[in-house]
Amino acid sequence: MAALTLLAAFMITEVVTAVVSGSLALLSDAGHMLSDIGAIAIALWAARLTQRRPQGSWTWGWKRAEILSAAVNGVTLLVVAIVVGVEAIQRLLTPPAVGGELIMVIAAIGVVVNIAVAWLVARASRRSLNVEGAYQHILTDLFGFIGTLVAGLVIVLTGWARADAIASLIICALMLRAAYSLLSQTGRILMEVAPASLDLNEVRQHVMGLDHVQSVHDLHAWTVSSDLPAVSAHIVVEDTCFSDGHAPILLAQIQQCLSGHFDLEHSTLQLEPPRHAGTENQTV
Repeated sequence: MAALTLLAAFMITEVVTAVVSGSLALLSDAGHMLSDIGAIAIALWAARLTQRRPQGSWTWGWKRAEILSAAVNGVTLLVVAIVVGVEAIQRLLTPPAVGGELIMVIAAIGVVVNIAVAWLVARASRRSLNVEGAYQHILTDLFGFIGTLVAGLVIVLTGWARADAIASLIICALMLRAAYSLLSQTGRILMEVAPASLDLNEVRQHVMGLDHVQSVHDLHAWTVSSDLPAVSAHIVVEDTCFSDGHAPILLAQIQQCLSGHFDLEHSTLQLEPPRHAGTENQTV
């Protein structure tokens, strides 16, 4: 809430100053700051949703809320970057008069405000894509203010008004970079792609290296939320495992292998005798 208050107060000041000075860079920063406020508000809301316990048909609870929040943050970064980029190109061709001194003052204050907000947000766990989305908004804004400060200095020293539009384009590039990172990560999770750090062939080889395991098929890995990877598999084991009571021991060994070597705490495993393979459709 402290971060939201700081951003909201400064955004109002920045909009007024942008109108008075005629600076697109300040106005683009203000637009991005509005998306920052939305990003943090959504992050707080999503964080509360993820704490809800699973019930009824919501077997995972609301853990995916943080992924949707991060995706929304990525989309807003993309939209703001496109809108500001179009206006910046127009101003690059026909630059209006811009008040450099006022830009410098507001940009300097903006740097201080965003450092404070970035520190507040960074205190939360950035392993969460939800928090990371909000943090990327703030960090991009911080770099944007630094660029705007430099642009204001150039305008004051040389009178070159195009520096404002160039600063805006740099801000757009930073926003596009952050948007791509967030959308690519959330896209992988929403499409249930295996975690980027996980090698499924290595997982298969580890499991098959255990005694009594003959083969592994229908091996799937995905991410429910940024801190909850999951895996499922059908594992063909020797017939004797089912007759001598060794199957539960082997199951525990496999789960320990997945947890210890690959940090896969949530696993759904089906142990099968060799003759069962002909009764099902094997996909992987």
